[in-house]
Amino acid sequence: MSKKIKIIIFIIILIIALASLIIYLNNRIVDDNSGFTLKEDLTLEVYTKANLEDYIENIEGKIIKKSQINNKKLGKQSLEFIYLNKDNKKRRGTFEIEIVDTEKPLVWLSNNYSTKVGTDIDLKSKIMCVDNYDNKPSCTIEGNYDINTKGIYNLTYIAKDSNNNTFKKDFTLTVYEPVTPNTSPTPSEPTYTDFKEVLNNYKNENNEIGIDVSKWQGNIDFTKVKEAGASFVMIRVGSQKGTKGEYVIDSYFKQNIENALNNDLKVGVYFYSYADSEKEAKKQADWIIKQIKNYDISLPIVFDFESFDALNEMELSIFGLNEIANTFIETIDKAGYKGVLYGSKNYLNAIWKYHTAPVWLAHYTTQTNYEGEYFMWQICDDGKIDGIAGYVDIDILYKNSSEN
Repeated sequence: MSKKIKIIIFIIILIIALASLIIYLNNRIVDDNSGFTLKEDLTLEVYTKANLEDYIENIEGKIIKKSQINNKKLGKQSLEFIYLNKDNKKRRGTFEIEIVDTEKPLVWLSNNYSTKVGTDIDLKSKIMCVDNYDNKPSCTIEGNYDINTKGIYNLTYIAKDSNNNTFKKDFTLTVYEPVTPNTSPTPSEPTYTDFKEVLNNYKNENNEIGIDVSKWQGNIDFTKVKEAGASFVMIRVGSQKGTKGEYVIDSYFKQNIENALNNDLKVGVYFYSYADSEKEAKKQADWIIKQIKNYDISLPIVFDFESFDALNEMELSIFGLNEIANTFIETIDKAGYKGVLYGSKNYLNAIWKYHTAPVWLAHYTTQTNYEGEYFMWQICDDGKIDGIAGYVDIDILYKNSSEN
């Protein structure tokens, strides 16, 4: 090879090397926190959704890549992002936030409890004490009382979580001697909600009116239910026999669903659950899917958890219970159905804070003031409709959830 060719090759290699160096220098990511300023508050309440940008006051450039915030774990958390500065150079910014828990345990406590002389009362089991983060907050009752001695006893309930968030409230326990009345009380006239009145007062082009039923309604004449104006029915497919109990199909499920479908009523189903783990919730959802696979289910499959008095013994956090509901609903969704959550207004506001599903609202009033979104409203539990001998729940199903 001639000397001239060697020089040319050397020059080409040098040019390539210089070009590569220039490209590297232009594209390398340099650590630089000078191109942005942070807000004063660098904390985040646990389980609260937030983005990295929420903590940046000003930035001279544009964020092009960022790390995600883990809002489920308490403590310091380092966040990193890549941004183009004002000179269009890539820079790496880093800062630290802290995930905190400042929420007190949730305690549902009456001002007064009562028991007859000589009759024991388990106050702790009567009072729901749960925490958003801890599975088992400290829940204690201070003060003395004697169930064998008549009187009013002043007590204090104290609940504390692992982050020292404390709930404290005074209440009384009344121990009383039973009194035999001189006369029998005058029976009051039974009241009920007429299905026809609900139709007249609430039916419009954006909703449908229906009922939800279980074995407690006994034999139902669905032809009369249909003729009365109902267009759908939510049917209990089954229930769980207490915490860690077996699943039992509702004894009227097959009869109810077949007769409802034969009368051209839209059908959805619900399951009364005591699920205390995500594994249990998935198992329940799979069980339900097997029970309904041969039927035309056009309305949602509902997770119905109402055993809040068992939360203490279940040792579940509020977040943990929400994750159980989410697991049930996600399993239903993956099977091609629509999973939803059932809840009363008070529990939706206080307990179901972290769920991600549509809501079947229970609120027995003429006009609900629940502020969350819901696709169906259970308006009463004392309904009367042709075809059912006793009381039944009446529901309003919204064709468009934005119309509720």
